[in-house]
Amino acid sequence: MNFARPFVYLIIGLPAILDAAEFLLAKDRPQIQSPSIKEASGLAASPQNPRFLWAINDSGSPADLHLFNTDGTERGHVKIANANHIDWEDLASFTLDGKSWLIVADTGDNRTARKSVTLHIIAEPKLPTDGQNLAASTTASWRIDFTYDGGPRDCESVAVDPIREKIILVSKRTKPPEVYELPLRPPTKPGTIVAKKIGNLLTESPVKNLIPFSNQPVAIDISADASFAAIATYYGVFLFPRAPMESWTKAFARKPKPLAPHGLGQAESLAISKDGQSIFVVSEGKKSPIVRYHTAP
Repeated sequence: MNFARPFVYLIIGLPAILDAAEFLLAKDRPQIQSPSIKEASGLAASPQNPRFLWAINDSGSPADLHLFNTDGTERGHVKIANANHIDWEDLASFTLDGKSWLIVADTGDNRTARKSVTLHIIAEPKLPTDGQNLAASTTASWRIDFTYDGGPRDCESVAVDPIREKIILVSKRTKPPEVYELPLRPPTKPGTIVAKKIGNLLTESPVKNLIPFSNQPVAIDISADASFAAIATYYGVFLFPRAPMESWTKAFARKPKPLAPHGLGQAESLAISKDGQSIFVVSEGKKSPIVRYHTAP
């Protein structure tokens, strides 16, 4: 499926596109086999190969990227030699200037007290061939140190709009969740920059009387063509389609489409496949199920 079809928007309009955008839950739920992935706080689809997913662990873990197949098979890890791990909370992948990149978000701030937070941008490591696993080291190509317009925020949801070359961040604990924006390319000057607030959004469960924090955003990803965003909460997944030339401010202001509940105990990570046909969600804890939503036939 591809939401970004301008002639379709012109003929039938955005509401019809939203109604037609159906993702179904896959019946199979393979488990992550790597014993090193204990608290998967971030997930990203490889831009180079649709069989691979990258993951990071939450705070208290080494500064490593973990690789596995979409069927859960372990494929090794890569150490990031020049990246601190204070509270890694999300992972995103994107293509820029013909190269594949990963962005590690050290943006967790449960007490909203950090003076600044950091994004580490890493060239995607070379993927292993069949029968081999990664065991390598790399370094971040650049980093972005930043604060938020309005003060510290706890953020577990970071994604990249590769078309507009923007980084999108969504706060977790504010009511409503707030959306911020940063430039994607390396800063032209050293120092800390400010993430600009561009709007708010709602991810309210259609099921009432859930635990109070069930609606908090814990992960986000944006499709490679920037035609929609998917946000995970502890309850489920919400889709935000974006029309051609439309701002994310306007797209996130619209009521999202909720998908079927993922059923995970503590969902923390989400990734959209680069063809936009699948959405993967995983939970914290060892051997998390890999929940997959796929487009309807």
